[in-house]
Amino acid sequence: MRFRASIQNITTFTKLTASLSTLGHIAWLRLDNTDIRFTVIPEQGSQVWSVLSIDTLFESYNIQSAAPNNTINLEVPLAALQRALKSAQNAVAASIRLTKKDGIPLLSLTITTPTINGSHPTAFSDETAFDQPGTSYPQTNGNGTSSQSMRESSQDFFGARQDRETVITQDVPIRVLAAQSVEGLHEPRCREPDVHINLPNLLQLKSISDRFTRLAMSTSKTGKSGFSNSSGPRLELSANMHGCLRLALNTDSLSISSLWTGLENPELDPDATAAGAEGIANHPSTRMKELGDSQGQSEEGWATVRLDGRDWGKVLSVGRLGGRVIACFCEGFAVVLYVFLAGAEGGGGESVLT
Repeated sequence: MRFRASIQNITTFTKLTASLSTLGHIAWLRLDNTDIRFTVIPEQGSQVWSVLSIDTLFESYNIQSAAPNNTINLEVPLAALQRALKSAQNAVAASIRLTKKDGIPLLSLTITTPTINGSHPTAFSDETAFDQPGTSYPQTNGNGTSSQSMRESSQDFFGARQDRETVITQDVPIRVLAAQSVEGLHEPRCREPDVHINLPNLLQLKSISDRFTRLAMSTSKTGKSGFSNSSGPRLELSANMHGCLRLALNTDSLSISSLWTGLENPELDPDATAAGAEGIANHPSTRMKELGDSQGQSEEGWATVRLDGRDWGKVLSVGRLGGRVIACFCEGFAVVLYVFLAGAEGGGGESVLT
């Protein structure tokens, strides 16, 4: 079993792990010949099922296993992976590989960062040796988790400038999962959505949602909020097929809402819809177009779900990834978000987090 890849988009990788870590501590990482899949299934709350094209994160990519399609399943601690990736933010190169140390499987990140120092003439002791071209420096190791090696090249002695490359290794302990242990895990299935709509900027939506949640939490001190501390405040999220989105908070002591208009309702693709054009004609969202209005004043044509405010705020943290987000509403049952990421430098199509 082998896996090695060079990371070409460290920023996206770091933001992805940061977003996932707000929803769960552990991720199921599935690697194979065609794509990369991160899945987070917490004991309670929202799930994440993401499918990324390889070039969204990696440049060179080598994988080998005895399983079909060279599939490798790993259990990865997200906080540890995020910390390792943070150290690569200013790297000139970074790679990741599957390895083992003292019998413990690891994801090992090798990070090369530049260090530029200016030096000036100083007094030297007898033991001091001047840098000479081709001089090699010994490698040092620190408690088994990182190692550094440096290369230095001198220019002029007076006001000399030394260019250094620091190589850091970060090891993340993981578990290798047998195929049998994950074969029963499948993405939840929902019925066809009643409404689908492009969401506004997620960071803006998160700011307002968090404000509503704090207001609801403050009313809980009076005992009139109507929710338990374990479940958190309930927000109402609604949308129609005329570009309107509404976020509302209703308790015994207050009722507030925010309304967005002019949003886009994406057209369904006949090739991706059961029964093609006929399926679209009978689709629930097509019938919802006949109800409501573009100003959000009519009470008809809305699909509404009630969400745990704190959990919803965690879900919206994916806004740091950018990209367009389509929300699919199943009235009274669920809302499914599809977060689309552009392929690296326009190649490889789009990746999606669900």
